[in-house]
Order: sequence, then C-alpha cells, then structure tokens
Amino acid sequence: MKRVWLTRNLLLLTIISLAQDAASELLYPLLPILLTGVIGAAPLALGLIEGCAEAAAGFTKLISGTSSDRLGRKPFVISGYTLAGVGKALVVVATSWPLVFLGRVTDRIGKGLRSAPRDALISDSVDKAHLGRAFGFHRTGDNIGAVVGPGIALIGLAMLDGDVREVAKWALIPAIISGLLTLLIKESFVKVPRVKAEKKLHPRLPKALKRSISILVLIQLTNIPDLLLLLRLHDIGFSTQGVVLSYMLFSGVTVLAAFPGGYIADKFSPRVVYAFGLLAFAAAYATLGLTQNHTLALIALVVYGLFPAFTDGVGKAWIASLSEDNHRGRAQGVYQASMNFAVLGAGIWGGALWSSGDIQWPLIFAAVGALIGSITLAINHLRRVQS
Repeated sequence: MKRVWLTRNLLLLTIISLAQDAASELLYPLLPILLTGVIGAAPLALGLIEGCAEAAAGFTKLISGTSSDRLGRKPFVISGYTLAGVGKALVVVATSWPLVFLGRVTDRIGKGLRSAPRDALISDSVDKAHLGRAFGFHRTGDNIGAVVGPGIALIGLAMLDGDVREVAKWALIPAIISGLLTLLIKESFVKVPRVKAEKKLHPRLPKALKRSISILVLIQLTNIPDLLLLLRLHDIGFSTQGVVLSYMLFSGVTVLAAFPGGYIADKFSPRVVYAFGLLAFAAAYATLGLTQNHTLALIALVVYGLFPAFTDGVGKAWIASLSEDNHRGRAQGVYQASMNFAVLGAGIWGGALWSSGDIQWPLIFAAVGALIGSITLAINHLRRVQS
C-alpha cells in the first residue's frame, strides 16, 4: 500500500516539469509579439499554430499513453522532454511563421510523448486516495516554473533593451536542464507478461470514464488558446513587459491555488472543483472580451489563474480515479488527446473570429460556453449526491 503521497518519482517529475515550464513560459508570452510584431503573422496564424500544435500533442498522447502500458513510462518521458527542447530551439531561430509552426508542433509532440506516461507514472507511485493532492502538487511545480520563466523574460527584456528574439533564446537553458534530469527517473511500472498482454492488449475503458471524458471535451471546445488572451492584452495597449508581467501574475495565482484545488477535490468531488474553475474562466473571458481598462484586465487575469488550478490537475486526478492499473496510461492518453483536439477546434474558430474591434466576441462566446459547462457539472454532481 502506497501510503506516502510525496514519493521520489513525484518530487523528481515535479522538478523536471518546473524546469520545462520555466522554458515554455519564458517563451510563451513572447510568442504573440514575436509572431505578429517581429515576423508579421496574422491572428489567424496564431490560432492555427496553437490549435495544430495541441492536436499534434493529442495524437502523440493517444499513442504514448497506450504504449506506456506495455513498454513502460520512462522511455516516453525522456524522449518527450528532449524533443520539446528541440522544438523550442526551432522557434527561437525562426524568421517566418511556418518555422514557428514547425517548432511549436515539435515542442507539443514532445509534450504528447511525455504527458500521459508521466501522469500514469505519478498514478503508479501514489495511492488513489491521494491522487488529487499528488496532481495538485505536480501542477504547483509546473506553475512555479510558469512564474520563474516570465520573470527571467522580464530580466532579459531589461538587459537586452526589449529584444524579443534574443530573450527567447534564454528558454533553451532550463529546457536542457529538464531533459537531463529525466535520466534520474526510476521506472515503477511492472510490465504485463507477454501471454497476458496478447490476450487483452486493449482493455475496454469503463463507461463512467468515457462519459466523464466526453463531458470535459465538449467543455474544452470553448477554451481558446491563451496566446490569444495575451494578444488581447497587447491589443488594448499593454507593453511587451506588461504582457509578460501579467502572464507572470496569472501563473502566480495558479501556483497558490493548484494544491488546495487538488486537496479539495480529494475531500469532496472533482466535479465541484472543476465547475468552480469554469466559473473563473467565464468571468475572466467575459471581462477581457469587454474591457479595455488595464486594471480590470489585470483583475480578470488574476481570476483566470484559478481556472487551470481547479481544472488541469483535478481533471487528470478525476480520470485517474476512474482508471485501473491495466489501462491507466491509455486512459490518460485518451483523455488528454481528446482535450488537445478540442483546443484545435477552439484555436481555429477563435483565431478566425478575432477582430480589431473594442469588443472581442470570441472571448464572450467562450465565456458563455464555460458557464454552460459549469452548470452542467454542478447538475451532474447534484444528481450523483441524490442517487
């Protein structure tokens, strides 16, 4: 019985994710300015790049999650973090948006290779009663990196007189560190004997698991890529440093709220916590879509920081709690892949409808969708309590 939830693998994977997120989030808030300002791409290209990148991650998650149930988790984690570093290198040297596209897709394929096996490895290492806090702890580490990364970007912008491209190159340092640390991971997965694996290669996923995934994917169709939110800040007059600092503030809120969100999900219900996250999403998107006031925009970003804190780790823990040992990687792969495909759809429709007007209707539409999703989960929870 795995009674200690803070295991060696969980701690190491959290540090690895922290370093990788520092690299990703150093680069991420600079991307809208790099693409639209330096390279000269249109907002539609921004939405298309992010949507396709997430879809690429989705395809890879589907394959890697299932394969890790047969081959083990560690090889996918190592190759995934390594490939993500290669993708970032392509982005920082790009002089045209197609090369940025290639870099982002490569980066996200790396994410797809590692994500489901890594989350299955966490599930392998932690008792089911503590999955919420385990994934909350991991998400906290992710978002500490998401605060550190923009902080480094701000320092770089000050030192290099606002040179976005040169600052972006700094992302390669934590990406390399993250890749090297994966070599220290200990495989805790026990391979199924070959005869048994051939008899039941792809066990059926439980109906409750598939139903939960379907609901969350439908809600995810409203989740426009965060790059468009950052573009909105730039459009209403935030400087490059202001955009980066705002993103750092958003990530800081997620750091503070991720572990409590996971803990509450363990104590009560992941549906309730996820529903509150969607409420935060709706309030923030509606505000950012309507206002041009910088103070209100910052308040909206603070509120929006609760959304990933109450949904990312909670969603993974929710799916893990409905999974069995023989399909744990596959379940995470199907869930995370499906969510990525939904982001592709959201990125395309969000980028296509983006305009230069005072009101950004895509953000309003997304807020309405998230509100409907929150109400759906709340009703679902009440029915479960009453039955």
